[in-house]
Amino acid sequence: MKTRLSGFTSSWIAMLFIILVVGCKKDDVTVVLPVVTSTSPIDKAISFAINGQISATFSVSMDASTINTSKFILQQGTTSVASVVTYSGTKAILTPAANLAPGTIYTATVLMGVKDATGKNLAKDYVWSFTTGTVSDITPPTITSTDPTNNVTGVTLSHLIVANFSKSMDVSSITSSTFTVKQGSTAISGAITYSGTAATFTPASILVANQVYTVTITTGVKDAVGNAMAANYTYSFTTGNAPDTTAPTVSSTDPLSSATGIPRNKVIVINFSEAMDPLTISTSTFTLKQGTTSVAGAVAFSGTTATFTPTNTLAVGTNYTATITTGAKDLAANALAANTVWSFTTGGTLTTLAVVDLGTAANYLILAKTAINNISTSALTGDLGLSPAATSYITGLALTNGTGYATSAQVTGKVYVADMVSPTPINLTTAVNNMITAYNDAAGRPSPDFSELGTGNIGGKTLSAGLYKWTSNVTIPSSVTISGGANDVWIFQISGNLNMSSAVNITLTGGAQAKNIFWQVAGQATMGTTTHFEGIIMSMTGITFQTGATMNGRALAQTAVVLDSNTLTNP
Repeated sequence: MKTRLSGFTSSWIAMLFIILVVGCKKDDVTVVLPVVTSTSPIDKAISFAINGQISATFSVSMDASTINTSKFILQQGTTSVASVVTYSGTKAILTPAANLAPGTIYTATVLMGVKDATGKNLAKDYVWSFTTGTVSDITPPTITSTDPTNNVTGVTLSHLIVANFSKSMDVSSITSSTFTVKQGSTAISGAITYSGTAATFTPASILVANQVYTVTITTGVKDAVGNAMAANYTYSFTTGNAPDTTAPTVSSTDPLSSATGIPRNKVIVINFSEAMDPLTISTSTFTLKQGTTSVAGAVAFSGTTATFTPTNTLAVGTNYTATITTGAKDLAANALAANTVWSFTTGGTLTTLAVVDLGTAANYLILAKTAINNISTSALTGDLGLSPAATSYITGLALTNGTGYATSAQVTGKVYVADMVSPTPINLTTAVNNMITAYNDAAGRPSPDFSELGTGNIGGKTLSAGLYKWTSNVTIPSSVTISGGANDVWIFQISGNLNMSSAVNITLTGGAQAKNIFWQVAGQATMGTTTHFEGIIMSMTGITFQTGATMNGRALAQTAVVLDSNTLTNP
C-alpha cells in the first residue's frame, strides 16, 4: 500500500532527511537514503497549467535507468496518464502526452524502486496531488540568477558558467547558438549541459587571466511547453590571475576498500572532490581486474561521480581490484596526485544453494491461513490446506465433505481445513508453522549473488542459479527464462510485491525444476491473466492468480490465495 506524504515544508523535508541519515546504519557505516526534497507543483497546488510538466527533485544524484514511466507515474483517479519521463542532475520530469483535463485532481507518485547513483532505494513511495486550472502556461521563462554574477571580478580561470532559469526548459533549445560566451569578439568553445533548471557552459580550456567575458542567452531558448524568453539576456564578468592548481581527490568509493559479500552484479562507483574532465574518465583510467585479468565494462561519468558497469556478472567469492589512475583530471587539467587502488570480494555461494525445506507444507499445492477464494472454475492438481480459518472461508470450489477432508470437482486431490476432524487440525498447524519457517529461511539467506537486478524489472532476462535480492517491488513485464541443471537452486528474496504482467511466461531450460525455485515475497504476489508461472511462491501478504493464469509449483500464503479459472499443478 502506498503511503501518502503531503504538505511537507522544506523544514519537514530536511528533518526527514536528517532522520534517514542518522537512523539507517549498516555494518556501523551510515547509510544515507535518497529522498524527494521538492516537487512541482507542490502538494495540493491549485490552478496548475493544463500543459504543465510535473517534476520531483531528489536529495542526491539518482540512477537515471531507474527513473522511468513505471517508477514515476501520474494518475487521474485510478487511470494512468500517458507520459514521457526524463531525468537530469537531481530532477525527474514527467511530461504528459497531451494537455491535462481542466479543473481536475491528479496524483503523482515516485515509487521507492528509484535508486540513487550508488544503488540505494528511495526511503518510501512519495505521493502528492494537485488540481489543474483552466488555461495553459503562456508565461515566458526568465533567468533568475547566474554564476558568475554580472560585473563580478576575480573569477577563477576554471570557473563553470551557469544560468538558472525560472522554470524547466526545453533541453534541445539550449545550444551553442543560444548560449554563447565571448572574450571581446572571440567566441569561446565549450560544452553545454542542462540539469534541473540550470544550464552550464563548460569552457573547452581554462579562461585567460584578467579578461572580460560576455555571456549571452538568446530568445531561442524555450521552456518545456514552448514559451520563449521575452528578450536576450547578457551579462559580463572579469577573470582573476590565479589559476586552479589544486589536485582533485577521490572522496569515496562503492564498494568500500576490503568490503566482502559484494553482489556479483555490482556497479563500481567513485566520487571525486570536484567536477572532473569527462574525457579523462574512461576505461583506460578507470579499470577493474581479477588478479591480472582485466574485466570488460562500461565507464560513465556525471558531475563528480564515475561508474564502472561490468559487461558480465562477476565471479562468486572472488577478489577484484579497482583502479582510477592519475590520467583522471579536473576541469583545470589538474591530475589526481596518485593512483587510487582498492579491492573488494564478491559474495554468492561457491557450492549449490541448499533447497528451502518446506517440511509438511510441501504436501500442499495451495496452503493459506485466512482464505482460498475461487472466482471461476479452476483445475487444481494437488492438496489444498487452510488454517486457522474455517471451511466457510473457502469459496467457489463446491466442496463435498469427507472425514477429515473434503473433495471438489475442481481439485485432483483433497481439501483440508482447520475445523475438520482430527488429525487434520494438528496436521495443518504443523504445515503452516513449517511454511512460516521456510519463508524465514528463504528471507534470511545471506550474501546474495545478485542484488537489485534490473532495478526490480526482470522482464526478458535469463536467470542462472543463485540467490537474488531486491529491496523493492519486482515486475515481470515480459517473459523470463530460468536456466540451470536439475539440482540447481534459485531463491528470490523480494521485499515488496511481485507483479507478473498478462500473457507473460516463465520458461525452464537446461533441466531446471520448479521444485527448486523459491519466490519469497514480503508483499502481494500477482500473476496476470493467461500467464504461466514456475516455482514455489511463499508470500507473507497474499497470492492472486488472475483469469487464466497457470502455474507449475506451489502457492503458500500467510494470508489468502485468490483464483480465477486457473490451472495449477504440483511440481
